[in-house]
Amino acid sequence: MQFVIVVDTQVDFMRADGALPVAGAEALVAPMRAWLATLDPAETAGVLFTFDTHYADTYAATAEAALFPIHCVRDTPGWANMIDASLIDPAIAQYRLEKGVFDMWAEDGLMIVPNDGAAIPRDRFFAALKAAGTTRVTVIGVAADYCVRWALNGLVDRGFACTVPADLTRGIDRQIEAVIAEDFANTVRRPQVR
Repeated sequence: MQFVIVVDTQVDFMRADGALPVAGAEALVAPMRAWLATLDPAETAGVLFTFDTHYADTYAATAEAALFPIHCVRDTPGWANMIDASLIDPAIAQYRLEKGVFDMWAEDGLMIVPNDGAAIPRDRFFAALKAAGTTRVTVIGVAADYCVRWALNGLVDRGFACTVPADLTRGIDRQIEAVIAEDFANTVRRPQVR
């Protein structure tokens, strides 16, 4: 049984005319949709969509503002997901996580919000997932050298075996193969690229 994390497939990153486009990301939309549509409920414990989430009145004071222009402002067209979640088999649970920094593990108090049901604290959610026997996670999305990299790092630290389909992720300065080779070379549980 696997769990799937779809990282930041938002208009501002995925579209060439977005506020912070990742080169080549727009070409990932159709293959991502097709891949997600093939997920088997018997083999998939759920799909989590992460949303990079900023606010116009506070972004300038963040560390991220020193690196990137404002992007993914909540409830704007650029914040919207480019992936049509309705393509996923309805028997597969879907979740959302909104984060204000690259690392989905860094902020205290983040909640995993299911499509139907009550929000669950992030760390409790992943601990329960692992306790239930789901220890494999497939990660797709953008950007390979920022948010995808940090998602993988947290998953590995928590004992999950991770796979990243190289054709379903893009980086800004480094692609996923370089991220794994350079950033995970000394880890016991190294994410696999396929």
